[in-house]
Amino acid sequence: MEKRGEGIGMDTYAIIDIGGKQLRVEPGRFYDVRRFTPGGNTSRSKTKISTNRVLLIRDGSDIGIGYPWLANAVVKGRILHHCFGKKLAIQKIYSKKKTLRIHGYRENIIRVVIDSIHLNGRNANNR
Repeated sequence: MEKRGEGIGMDTYAIIDIGGKQLRVEPGRFYDVRRFTPGGNTSRSKTKISTNRVLLIRDGSDIGIGYPWLANAVVKGRILHHCFGKKLAIQKIYSKKKTLRIHGYRENIIRVVIDSIHLNGRNANNR
């Protein structure tokens, strides 16, 4: 039997602003984000990245909320590979000419794995 406050939902996670979107990230999981330009060259895989645009960190029962971002909070990870999203088909119908134009689009995305979440210089994964 689990005690209240332990188990599912009480993990360590952070909400970060990356690629123009807000993501709920956990250590050890991977995420697909829109292509962004961190400080260096990201043409290779296994490039290490870190972001200090952390909006919220939850470590067990401790919650830190930033206004707009938390000070001294960093989420570190690495790029696994570059890929494309699902293809979107955009249709334009010209009714008077009885013609149809179909245009496809695939967004460039980056698969990122999160290694660790740091708050005030200590790793939030380890207690």
